[in-house]
Amino acid sequence: MRAPLYEWGFFGDGASLLVALAVGVAFGWFLERGGMGNARKLAAQFYFRDLTVFKVLFTAVVTAMLGVFWLTRLGLLEPSLLYVPPTWVVPQLLGGLVFGVGFVMGGLCPGTSCVAISSGRRDGLAVLGGMLFGILLFGEAFPVLEGLYSATPVGTLTLPEVLRLPYEATVLLVTAMAVAGFVLAERLERGRGGPVGPGPDTPQGGT
Repeated sequence: MRAPLYEWGFFGDGASLLVALAVGVAFGWFLERGGMGNARKLAAQFYFRDLTVFKVLFTAVVTAMLGVFWLTRLGLLEPSLLYVPPTWVVPQLLGGLVFGVGFVMGGLCPGTSCVAISSGRRDGLAVLGGMLFGILLFGEAFPVLEGLYSATPVGTLTLPEVLRLPYEATVLLVTAMAVAGFVLAERLERGRGGPVGPGPDTPQGGT
């Protein structure tokens, strides 16, 4: 049996939705247990006091990268069937800027706002409401923004292509960057008083 299982037809649309639901619930549960529903903890990364978000996301990237690498080498995964989203340089840079500003202001991203709501925090509801309003606003303004939306397409890009390195060298480089990043993150946290707790004592509905 080879992956991706859905692309090889080992299960259909209905089962794929159930798998997605199970993965989503598990992902949300682990985020909540790690304190990712606490806006104070997430906002602390911008002051280099708590870099848990950086460590969690970089760990996820490296885990997925190594998983794809070794599963491909073992013949258990067909990488050509994995979906790589295309790149539009300017609109995605602008989108990243808007996302970053919103993250700094709200202390939560779309995923962690849902986690915050699940634990009864009103700030999560406010961030989610703002996100939905932004989606509605973008939809209404799309005829005006359509040119920007589709500007500067460069197709699908991967790190080995961008860096012009062999796949194996790219995997080694990213893994080394992760280890160095984790060491630096630990030092920064110790120098600024240590990570923020997950916030179990924070009143529900607040941050």
